[in-house]
Amino acid sequence: MTARKTTAALVSTLLVVAMASATTLQDGDADLGWRNYLQNDTGLPPSYRFPYSHCFRSASLAHALPETLLLAVARGESDFNATARSKANAHGVMQIQWPGTARHLGIFRLTELYDPCTNIEAGARYLNELMQQYDGNLHLALAAYNYGPSRIAKDGSDIPPGAEWYSGYILQHLDYVLGDRNPAKPLGEHLYSDLGRTTLVSFAEPYRAAAFVGSMEQLSPGLQLDWFRQDVGRFSVVLIYQDRDEFQRSATLLANAGFRLGE
Repeated sequence: MTARKTTAALVSTLLVVAMASATTLQDGDADLGWRNYLQNDTGLPPSYRFPYSHCFRSASLAHALPETLLLAVARGESDFNATARSKANAHGVMQIQWPGTARHLGIFRLTELYDPCTNIEAGARYLNELMQQYDGNLHLALAAYNYGPSRIAKDGSDIPPGAEWYSGYILQHLDYVLGDRNPAKPLGEHLYSDLGRTTLVSFAEPYRAAAFVGSMEQLSPGLQLDWFRQDVGRFSVVLIYQDRDEFQRSATLLANAGFRLGE
C-alpha cells in the first residue's frame, strides 16, 4: 500500500472510530456555555496578542462587548484574515455580508469592508444590536449573526441546526482565545501571528473535522490541532505550532500515527 493510501485509510478509520463514540452538541449546551461566559469570564485577558488588537479593543469599548467575544467571532469567521471572502459574499475579518448587512450598518462601499478596523467595528455594532434584540441572550444573538435575525425567533424556538452549530463553533474558538483562563497571565505575552499553521485535511461536514481532531489528539497527545470553517461546505483541520522544532516534533507524532504531511 502506498503512503498516500495509508494516510487516506487512517483518516477513514479515525472517522469511523470517532463517530461511533462522538456526542453531538445538545440543544442548550452552547446557550449554557455562553451564559457561564457572560457571568464569569468576560473580564479575562486573551491568551495571545491577536492581530488588530487596537481595533478589537476600540470596538469592545464603543459597543460594550467583551473583547474576547469579538476575538472569538473573528477567529471563527476568518482567522483574522482581513481579505477573506466567502461564497456567501461575506467579507473581511468579521465576515460582513455584502450588500445587505453592510448597508444596514451604513457601509456603502465594498472596499471599506477590507479595512480591518472598519470591519471589526461593524461586526461589533451588529452583534451589539442583536444582543439588544434578543434581550442579552448571546446564544441567540450569535445564531442571528450567522443566519440573520429574520430566521431566529426571539423566544429561541426552532433554531435551525446550522445556527445552533454556529453558536457552539464560536464557543470553541472562545475557549482558544481564553486559553487556560488565567486572570494573572500577562496580556500579549505571545503573538498569535507568530504561530505556524499547516492544513492537514479538509472535510465537507464540520462534525467530521471535529471528530478527526479529537481522535488524533487522543492517539497522539501533544499535537496542537484545531479546525476552521473555511467556506460553505469546507472545514479544514490545521496543525498549529510555535516554531520549527515544534513542527518537526508534531510531524513525527503524525507520522507515527500513520499520517504523513504533504500526502
